[in-house]
Amino acid sequence: MATAIATPNIAFVKYWGNRDEKLILPAGGSISMTLDRQFTTTTTVYFPGSLGADEIKLNGKGVEAGEARRIVEHLDAMRKAAGSKLRARVESVNSFPTSAGLASSASGFAALTLACAKALGLHRNMSELSALARLGSGSACRSLFGGFVEWEMGKRKDGEDSVARQIAPPSHWPELRDVVAIVSGEKKHISSREAMRRTVETSRLFKERMGTHGRRLDAVREALLEKDAGALFEEIMTESGSMHAVMRDSRPPIIYMNEVSARIVDAVKEFNAAGEGRARCGYTFDAGPNAHVITTQRYENEVREMLLDVKGVKQVMVSGVGEGPEMSEEHLFKI
Repeated sequence: MATAIATPNIAFVKYWGNRDEKLILPAGGSISMTLDRQFTTTTTVYFPGSLGADEIKLNGKGVEAGEARRIVEHLDAMRKAAGSKLRARVESVNSFPTSAGLASSASGFAALTLACAKALGLHRNMSELSALARLGSGSACRSLFGGFVEWEMGKRKDGEDSVARQIAPPSHWPELRDVVAIVSGEKKHISSREAMRRTVETSRLFKERMGTHGRRLDAVREALLEKDAGALFEEIMTESGSMHAVMRDSRPPIIYMNEVSARIVDAVKEFNAAGEGRARCGYTFDAGPNAHVITTQRYENEVREMLLDVKGVKQVMVSGVGEGPEMSEEHLFKI
């Protein structure tokens, strides 16, 4: 038995679209910030040796067939890596809305990967484990590290070089904040995986997006390493707009943002226009209507108040830069 606690991450340069669906090999690299313990997934995995099938619970309930299949497939990948055939009992709890565009799959599969590795006695370094986490959810590979993380797309067909690495620790820029505006806790109408597949297959703009992707990776990496807040905020807003543009260009269109999301975009633009000549914050949206507004400690309270004034925002949570996952001796169930 083993228990792991992981947190989501917010991508500054997005992972959206695969060049290999089975191995989850991305069409381009991505860069993210790991969130702190405001958002957690805690997962306990137990391999008793007596189960005939895997047993899975999320937030105290069973999971729907599609999600259960995805989790079992990941358990199979972990068992294969460890040379085991034991079935598992898995219980997982999220401290934030599940499947609502807040990267619950990233923290969920990161925690599952770490707990499985510990319980099965699988000794791999974090880079190797990130390649396994990727198979469950692409963005999960980034949640295996704290601070600022880059997932390299790799070139090999077997995916061995498509791994995540930390490009800067949390101590590099501890003043950075993610002010999260909760617009909806409802489950997404279309999963990220299905939406990515549709985008790659049908969006005419996708090729154009990927043509500028490398430049944006370089720009965001440089802004992070130089701690250039203004440049970072401008880049992440452009990047978020690019990803949602190719979604809308898909057939049929994929629309995750809603009217409240649009109001947040306008509020951020007004807030920046009233500033000192440079952006004081920047919005980014993943596959959902909830907004991540990145800013610094200096403007944290002002950004929080600004978001609370937006009609339709239900809750605002603030995350600093996270330290990454950890193992726990407190399990979710007893044996």
